Amino acid sequence: MTTDEHLAVPYVVVMESFEDSDGEWRRRAIHPELPGVSAEADSPIDALDKLDEVRVKYIVDRLQRGEPVPVPRPPLGGYFSKLDLDRMSFAKWMVQQERIHDN
Repeated sequence: MTTDEHLAVPYVVVMESFEDSDGEWRRRAIHPELPGVSAEADSPIDALDKLDEVRVKYIVDRLQRGEPVPVPRPPLGGYFSKLDLDRMSFAKWMVQQERIHDN
């Protein structure tokens, strides 16, 4: 598999809220299929953004060292070549209607 194909694998994401030592609520995002790949932030969106950065670094580092990368399911077909604009439009509408937000 190429690096792009590894990066297009749809890994499971687990999101949880937790109270930190200061009593503030934070979000933790985890890829349980990739050992040690997790991120924490104040908002779910920020946690997902950080998680993606950690995932990419994990995959690229392992490939550069010649180590195997867990591949629990096949890469998303055409992931880098096209976006589903209908789905993106729906997501944009959800944000505009304030049905979803980043906190």
